[in-house]
Amino acid sequence: MNIAVIGTGYVGLVSGTCFAEMGNSVTCVDVDHQKIEKLKQGIIPIYEPGLEEMVLENHKKGDLLFTTSLKEALKSAEVAFIAVGTPMGEDGSADLQYVLAVAREIGKEMDRYLVVVDKSTVPVGTADLVKETILAAQKARGVEIPFDVVSNPEFLKEGDAINDFMKPDRVVVGAESARAMEKMRELYAPFTRSHDRFIAMGVRSAEMTKYAANAMLATKISFMNEISNICEATGADVNDVRVGIGSDKRIGYSFIYPGCGYGGSCFPKDVKALEKIALEHGITPRVIGAVEEVNREQKKVLVRKITARFGENLQGKSFGIWGLSFKPETDDMREASSIVLIKELLARGATIKAYDPKAMEEARHFYLKEHPEILYTSNKYDALNGASAMVLVTEWKEFRSPDFYEIKNRLLEPVIFDGRNQYKKERLGEMGIEYHQIGVAIHRT
Repeated sequence: MNIAVIGTGYVGLVSGTCFAEMGNSVTCVDVDHQKIEKLKQGIIPIYEPGLEEMVLENHKKGDLLFTTSLKEALKSAEVAFIAVGTPMGEDGSADLQYVLAVAREIGKEMDRYLVVVDKSTVPVGTADLVKETILAAQKARGVEIPFDVVSNPEFLKEGDAINDFMKPDRVVVGAESARAMEKMRELYAPFTRSHDRFIAMGVRSAEMTKYAANAMLATKISFMNEISNICEATGADVNDVRVGIGSDKRIGYSFIYPGCGYGGSCFPKDVKALEKIALEHGITPRVIGAVEEVNREQKKVLVRKITARFGENLQGKSFGIWGLSFKPETDDMREASSIVLIKELLARGATIKAYDPKAMEEARHFYLKEHPEILYTSNKYDALNGASAMVLVTEWKEFRSPDFYEIKNRLLEPVIFDGRNQYKKERLGEMGIEYHQIGVAIHRT
């Protein structure tokens, strides 16, 4: 099948590449000339395990092409995916300007029946707006070309996106046309061959499914983080509590690990957008609002622990930060807990040395660019040289079993603040390391 994917961000590039892997002819479109030229040269703008190799292979075979011309991409396309960004507006709603701009261009350039797919995360009712925009563009041309608008939300986990796309838990498609639904079934058949994971529904239901899924997962995280704070205050161990409740099949172990807050491109934006959608329809989303508030406060939990140990004035104190990305296996720092932590520590006079396997360039050039005083190190242990404490923020694999004697020798004081509860407090206690966890009372030697 011939496919056009408009937008070469995270969702667009992963989706287009995976469709090409299954033998489709895919043309990815972007207005960023520099990005397109780099993609043609095999330079991938994001880090995602397995993506670079797959892009290079399919581009070499000619199944995956890159262009800045939407007209060129639509020449033979049967399906066009809109996968541009929907950034959060000042009021928390999703900004649809880029989605509708693409819809307008599709209406100007299409010359045959086309299935237009909203792949971006968009509010309920967006498919109707896309349809109206395409119709208006066609009317301005004086043509009437048939098309259908479909909602096909993505459920990709950063760090495991290729596997999620190639072996999906489910493929949700919302359409009002039998013709469009059949075309989508045909497209996704190779991905759902072993089990029927194709879930058909109405367009508005599909649009809501994405928000509801992310809000549910975010709710589990915020709930567990609130429980962790109660555990710490009462003397319970949140790690024991997690095992105790996770064994209940109705709850499960996924997304109940305590930590220093969720981030990324989906949960923060989608929770706020869903809250905005509810308010616009006269509903007060008390649970959704609480999820966001708990997460906002949880991002400061490490700061509270550090200032409880060292005091509010951190002049002369240095902290070695392990992990900058919002989660492991990605360089994405959008809404990352590390940003809040580092800015709070700097505001109190501390100095920062940081290490992350993939996200340091993102930090240096974008998310923390206003703080050139931050020192980024080439390996994790160098970030600890002369530091008052080590702070673990992101649970990368290389942080799971470090040399604790090396850590102790590099630090001025043997103090670790663990924002992801990766280590055993008993072992560190035996080594004379002062260890602070999320949801666990302070352990000192």
